[in-house]
Amino acid sequence: MPGMDTSTSYLNLKLDHPFIAGASPFGRTADGVKRLEDAGCAAVVLHSVFEEQITGAASGTVWHMPADDDRFARTRSYFPASKDYPMAPNDYAEYVARLKRSVRIPVIASMNGSSAESWLRFAKTLEQAGADALELNLYEVVTDLTTPSIAVERQLTGMVSDLKRLLTIPVAVKLSPFFTAFGNMARQLDEAGADGLVIFNRFYQPDIDTRTESVVPRAELSTSRELLLRLRWIAILHGRVRPSLALTGGVETPDDGVKAILAGADVVQLVSALLRHGPDHVKTLRQGLERWLEWNKASSVAEVRGRLSLQTTGDPAAFERAHYIKALHTWTR
Repeated sequence: MPGMDTSTSYLNLKLDHPFIAGASPFGRTADGVKRLEDAGCAAVVLHSVFEEQITGAASGTVWHMPADDDRFARTRSYFPASKDYPMAPNDYAEYVARLKRSVRIPVIASMNGSSAESWLRFAKTLEQAGADALELNLYEVVTDLTTPSIAVERQLTGMVSDLKRLLTIPVAVKLSPFFTAFGNMARQLDEAGADGLVIFNRFYQPDIDTRTESVVPRAELSTSRELLLRLRWIAILHGRVRPSLALTGGVETPDDGVKAILAGADVVQLVSALLRHGPDHVKTLRQGLERWLEWNKASSVAEVRGRLSLQTTGDPAAFERAHYIKALHTWTR
């Protein structure tokens, strides 16, 4: 719409609007990324290359288990075989380089892991391949009952500090919400040098097949019902930490996208909505944002970003507690 500024900045990247493609199967092929660009996505996050792939290719170890040690055969069988990943690590780096020659939108590479070890050096290869930024997907369910929370937090911040010493491109950290004090974790990552926080990693929970008595992995697409947790933490963090804020998970409708901006998101990562409706759905979300801005007589996204964040409240903790109590008292049959 004439005169309306939908531009935003994420990881020091200037984008035409806030809607970018998150890591998804679309990112696994050049044709898929081109479809995302042609549909109007402002940037694309590629699918992840995993720690287990990198260590397996470099040293033959997976999760600290040598391939030739039969003692670990059962545990190693839990992981996909190298041929089952979309591409090998070196092929992934070459893929980034090819994409940078064929598309104009920013290309954000992605690495997924949980340990602060040598695999992190592969990030430098991705930077040299031309990635505009790196998304570090820190996904781990800590099952060791002797591991204290502070040890987990120190490992995560240590990984980010190591990467920031290694790289010149921006680093975003994709997190789960399962920290005792998530706000403090965000602040620690800020101090460690993270350029962006991606909120939140979806918690994929396996199911149990009672017929076969086996554990079944299950990945389901998100819906708007998952949005509220993301909105809450974006609103809490906006204006109170330095890194860019990306909301991912639960944005499907134009109204969802507007809510993310009002809470304080710099960008919205789309995955399930694009898989469900196709890449052109980004146009629907962008047009919905533009109509909302026009209806509210706002000239830019920057003008309304964070308008409903907790930065505008005098006492964020009291605000949260009060709304919790109000919610309990507003339920009726």
